[in-house]
Amino acid sequence: MAKVGGGRTGTGHAAPPPVLPKLRLDKWLWQARFFKSRTLAAEVVESGHVRVNGTPVSRPSREVGTGDVLTFPQGRCIRVIRILGTGVRRGPASEAQTLFIDLDVPPAAPPPLE
Repeated sequence: MAKVGGGRTGTGHAAPPPVLPKLRLDKWLWQARFFKSRTLAAEVVESGHVRVNGTPVSRPSREVGTGDVLTFPQGRCIRVIRILGTGVRRGPASEAQTLFIDLDVPPAAPPPLE
């Protein structure tokens, strides 16, 4: 008996990988509440102090997405974070904290005062 249908389904082409959403760097930094305004975020990026996956970036319009690692100054600290999601709005702080994971080593506690 002959095999019917050849055992293949569809066209034989693999489905394309899902497209992960991307967002402008300045907008993502603002949505994740690292900066009070999008203008401040854009100024930090334009000054050349932001790195995306280790590469210096000076364009606020640079797109970032899930898995990208950002390094940037915030106050007196240098932040290193990995993007976990792009979000859809600038929500409350609790929502913003779900958009990234902090890769910084926590600073050592100062010695106790005697």
